[in-house]
Amino acid sequence: MKRKFDFSKARREPVVPPAPGKTRVTIRLDNDVIEHFQNIVDRAGGGNYQTMINAALREYIQGARLEAVVRRAVRKEVEAVKEALAKTG
Repeated sequence: MKRKFDFSKARREPVVPPAPGKTRVTIRLDNDVIEHFQNIVDRAGGGNYQTMINAALREYIQGARLEAVVRRAVRKEVEAVKEALAKTG
């Protein structure tokens, strides 16, 4: 016997709305990358590997920004030293 379902009042949207500031995307990651994060979660006794990937990406971005700031500051200091040496030499 077949069941009949009434979808006339159904809505096409996620059952759980996404958290503010989050966007659902589909990306392809290498299996070993996913396994790495899943293994970390397993060893920790639970958690969410997707959250860990997000945190790793955020850390990389912040590190890249910090590196750019440090490089800019070092260049500025090196130029100042070069100018000072040129004036005295």
